[in-house]
Amino acid sequence: MRIGIDLGGTKIEGLALGPDGRELACRRVPTPQGDYPATVAAVRDLVAALEAETGESGTVGVGTPGAISPATGLIKNANSTCLIGQPLDRDLEAALGRPVRLANDADCFALSEATDGAALGAETVFGVILGTGVGGGIVHAGRLLSGPNAIAGEWGHNPLPWPADDERPGPACYCGKSGCIETFLSGPGLERFHAERTGQPTAAADISNEAVWAVYQDRLARALAQVINLLDPHVIVLGGGLSKQDRLYAPVEALLPRYVFSDRVATAIRPPAHGDSSGVRGAAWLWPVP
Repeated sequence: MRIGIDLGGTKIEGLALGPDGRELACRRVPTPQGDYPATVAAVRDLVAALEAETGESGTVGVGTPGAISPATGLIKNANSTCLIGQPLDRDLEAALGRPVRLANDADCFALSEATDGAALGAETVFGVILGTGVGGGIVHAGRLLSGPNAIAGEWGHNPLPWPADDERPGPACYCGKSGCIETFLSGPGLERFHAERTGQPTAAADISNEAVWAVYQDRLARALAQVINLLDPHVIVLGGGLSKQDRLYAPVEALLPRYVFSDRVATAIRPPAHGDSSGVRGAAWLWPVP
């Protein structure tokens, strides 16, 4: 049995999968706010509850905001700030009494969709998160890529390519730079742009202004074209809250040839097969088939 944990800012989700990927048990608990020891204890207790429910023990994989720094062995780049600077993997291993594998939540999403989701059978997969932030993960030949800096797939903190005059220098980003892809394509970025264009504050999920969406589609096409020019994935899977917008698939695919350095674009853009469960499923799949 594999157990996946999705360590979110407001909730922690745990999922037990059988050897065939079948869901055996699922539970959610609130994330202790700003309390690192309580967060570790909550994960420990969630794993114990899943094992009690199924009557089996399992491997444990955890999807986290941020990543383990190869330089320090501590969590970096996490929007759940109580995790930053903590040896989360070692503390979880001590609490659970077994090895634990950790990966960024966007990496877990990509691994899930490549393993048994929308990109099943594709050799190279780029998984995208379009939500409160913008992240990504890369899977090749069924294996998650990390890299020596543990930032593979972090396309959200590259500049928006081929910017128009009114897109320079771009909005300020929390990373300290301006004009990052995240500031344009995240949910808050879309909401800000809509308010600037229409004067109407609107939640991203409720935006219907076609002119605003046309600009967003073009920006997404430019940003994904940059990924295709570098990585040339067979499939791109969109995740996060904005992935539920049907207008981000066929219309964006149609725009890609304007920007991709090729005489054709065969990369498919697909919605996730597992929806909001992709992250926790990918965490479980951090342990490969024996």
